[in-house]
Parts: sequence; structure tokens; C-alpha cells
Amino acid sequence: MLLELHITDLALVEELHVSFGKGLLVFTGETGAGKSIILQAIALLSGRRASSSWVRTGCDKARVEALFSLPDTPELMAVLADMGIEHEGEIVIRRLLTKNGSRYHVNGQPSTARDVARISEFLVSVASQHDHQQLLHPRCHLDFVDLAGGLMDLRRKTADLHARRQALAAERDALRAREQDKEQRRDFLAFQCREINEAALAEGEDEELAVEQQRLKAADSLHALGKKCHGALTTAADHLARARKDIEQMAALDDSAGSVAAAVAEQSYLCEDHVGALREYLDALPHDMGRLDDINARISLIQQLKRKYGPTIADILAYGRRAQEELETLDAMDERLAELDERLRRADEKLYAVADELSRQRREVAARLGAALSAELSGLSLANAAFEIAVTGERGGIGPTGYDRVEFIFSANPGEPLQPLAKIASGGELSRLMLGLKCLFAQKDKVETVIFDEVDSGISGQAAEAVAAKIQELAGHHQVLCITHLPAIAARANEHFLVAKEVTGGRTMTGMRRLEDEERVGEIARMAGGDHASEKTRAFAAELISRGRRP
Repeated sequence: MLLELHITDLALVEELHVSFGKGLLVFTGETGAGKSIILQAIALLSGRRASSSWVRTGCDKARVEALFSLPDTPELMAVLADMGIEHEGEIVIRRLLTKNGSRYHVNGQPSTARDVARISEFLVSVASQHDHQQLLHPRCHLDFVDLAGGLMDLRRKTADLHARRQALAAERDALRAREQDKEQRRDFLAFQCREINEAALAEGEDEELAVEQQRLKAADSLHALGKKCHGALTTAADHLARARKDIEQMAALDDSAGSVAAAVAEQSYLCEDHVGALREYLDALPHDMGRLDDINARISLIQQLKRKYGPTIADILAYGRRAQEELETLDAMDERLAELDERLRRADEKLYAVADELSRQRREVAARLGAALSAELSGLSLANAAFEIAVTGERGGIGPTGYDRVEFIFSANPGEPLQPLAKIASGGELSRLMLGLKCLFAQKDKVETVIFDEVDSGISGQAAEAVAAKIQELAGHHQVLCITHLPAIAARANEHFLVAKEVTGGRTMTGMRRLEDEERVGEIARMAGGDHASEKTRAFAAELISRGRRP
């Protein structure tokens, strides 16, 4: 239950701190006074999106804070435990709204919009004057039924199974499309694999061939230069050999020539080694010019393969491996298709088993909800109305929500056929239908606080009395906050708050205060007769309040 609400610098509200009790709490005031600020503030505490324009002009931030007593529901306790939020039966939710975004705190602990939304689902249910528009859209009727029946888990399971089934079907269809040109693709891949395999490439081979190609092209020049160099070195070696013998004799006669003799001997032997190495090089030079033709052909083949399969030999070999793998996949395609068909069959079985159960439960819920809402309508001055929930659909048209189509059908007058709600219901009838649904949902969801924002739109007279009685009935076991223009509803309030605008220091501000008994008479008289209400109107207002207090 909502115990306190504190608003600072939100829209036209500079500062507002109010406490709430049990039962029916009514908010009234002139049109445009800012009554919906309560709804806006609660919405901010429910994790919903907000605009920075909501911050009061001239201020840096707005703050909304609420104190709730917690309903003792295991689901809520599990959510709070999962978030690590400690409490003693009460919880404070605070939201700070700035020009750059929002910050949330729950019992002083930083939180997220998602977590705050999870908590608020157990605390508050909001029905606004625009919600009845949902009744005009059949796509929303399915949600009403599934929420009323607690079928959302089964619906999510259906959606998961449908997604898996669609993924299998897409894979199967893609494989079938490939199968249509399988033979052509197989021949093409086989040719590519054969071409690459027959080339018998080795990584680095192209670089080695380029080196050998260059040597063959320069073979004649290398032979000529090598022979010339070999002749010069041979002559030098002969001269060094004679010098070595002579200086060795000198060293035998004079020890001081020994170091020179050793150095000359070293150079003599080294020159002889160079002569031998050059001879081996000349002997190893290629003489078969036919080899150059073979190399040129090989290099041409490698370049051709590079243009087809990749810029390097490593890329060509990798392409060949991939082609071989795909070829093997094509060979196993029939088996894979058979496997996918079987998996798809089993997926369909699981999907339709769950969808059938979802459909069965939907039909039961639709029957119960239709009967319950019809009973609610009889207490909302629609005793002669007929209401049903039609569930249709074919198994073949299955989707993420199953294969059912749900639509509310309605007749306001005896003898008139039931027709889709969007075609025949008036605004007042839609408001009462939505009120009936919200009352049913509030009882089922065990939410302690229900907020109605001008759900009395389009009704008056006897219908207004009936709506007022229904809201008062709901307030017997819920805390109900109701923003209204109807005197019949305001007269039944346990607490009555007046919302008004005033200009202070050149600034417009919205304020709110709790009305005492005499003030209530004046406000309800204004609601019934305008700003110039007569004594008769005041007497009528007092009578309404008196009747509203009767059990």
C-alpha cells in the first residue's frame, strides 16, 4: 500500500509531501490543475521512461519518492531477496530525474529501471482514461486473456518452441535450395579440388622457383664471368705458391722472417681454397636450358591458380581444403536433410502439444473471464448487456503466441447480436468494461494499490452511480487512488484531496491538500454545479456524501 508520496520540482510541483490511508482516496480539481501529477509520479517510480522536460523550469533535477508497505506475497519476497534488498515490511523507492538521465534507489540502495519495474508490478496497478482504447484493438484481447489466466509462462514457452522450430525450418529450406543445384555444385567443387590437388603445390615453392628462374636466365653470363675469375685466381694461386716456397727458405735462414712466411702461407692456401670453391660453383651452374621452360610453365600455373583461389599458395591450399569439406557436405546432404526433417517433425510435435494446451486453457479462461466480466457489468449499469470472449483459430496458422485469435464481442441491448467491441461500444461502455477488467485483475494480482485516472470518462447519471459503487466496492479490499470529475465517486471517498494551481512570485505552482468535511461539500457542489453552486447544490453534495458513507 502507498503510505507516503514526496515530489520535488516535477512539472508544476515545487514541493509536495502527502500521506495516504486505506480505502478510496479521491483527487479532484479544475481541468488542467495537475491532478494527473500523481499518476505521472507513480509512473516514474515504476521504471517507465521520462522526459527531462518534466523537470521544473529553472531547476536542475526533480525527485519523486514513495513509501510503500509490502504485501506479503512469496513472489515479491523472492524478487527482493534476489536483488539483495533488505526491508522490514516497508520499502522506499526514489527516482532522481535530471537533464542527463535518471537514478533509482530502493531502500537507499542504487537500482535499475528494470529492477524497479519488477518491484512495482507487485505494488501498484494503474488504469488511465486512455487504457480503454486497448479494448478497441483485438491484438490486445489476447494479452488480457493470457494475463487473467496466468498463461504468460506457457505463452513464452510456446514462443521459444516456435522460434526453435522456425530456425530448423530455415536451415532445412536453405539446404533444400542448395540441393536443387547440388549436382552442378558438386561437379564444380570436384573440378576445383582436382585442379588444386594435381598441381601438388608446396608452400614457398613460388619463391624458390623465382630464384632458380633468375639463375637460369643469367647462366651464360655467370659461366663467362666465372671462368674469367677462375683463371685469374688460378694464376694468383700459382704465384702465391712460389712466393710461399721462397719465403719459407728465407725463414729457415732467418727466424725474423717467420711471421711473414706464416702470413704468406695462409694467403696462399686461402687462394687455393677460393679456386676450388669457384670450380665447384661453375660445375654446379645449370646447363640444361630446357629446365627454364619447365620453371616458366610451373610459375605460370601457380599464377593462374592464384588468380582463381587466392594471392598466396597458402590461400590456394586453404581454398582446396574448404572445397573438399563442402564436397563432403554435399555428399552427406541427403542424410542431413533427412535428419533435419526428423528434427522438424519432433519440434512440431512439441510446439503443437504446448500450443494445444495453451489453446485449451485459453478457452477455459475466456469462458470464465467472460462470465466474470458479465457479472461485473451487471453492477455497472449494464445489466442487459451481453459479453463474450471469442477464441478462434486454426492449428496451421501457428505463431509465437500460438494459433488462437481472441476477440471481445459485445451487445449493449437485449435482442441485438453480439458484435466486435470496436464496432458498437460507446465511450462510456468502454470505460465501464475497462473498469470491470481492472477490478478483476486487481483481485487476481493481489496488488494492494490501484490507481484510476479519469476512468469515468463518458459516463453520467445512473451509470456514474454504478461506477462509483464498483470503485467503492474495490476500495473495501484495496487502496484505491481515483482521479475523477464525478461527484458520485468523490462523495464516496475515505480521503478527499483537492489539486489546484496558484501563482506565487510570478510562477505557477500545483499544490494539493486534504479536504475536511465542510470543504468536501463545497468541492463536490462545485463539481456538480460549477463555480456558482447554490445552496440546493450544496445540500445535494452533502446528501451524496452521506449516502456514500453508508455500508
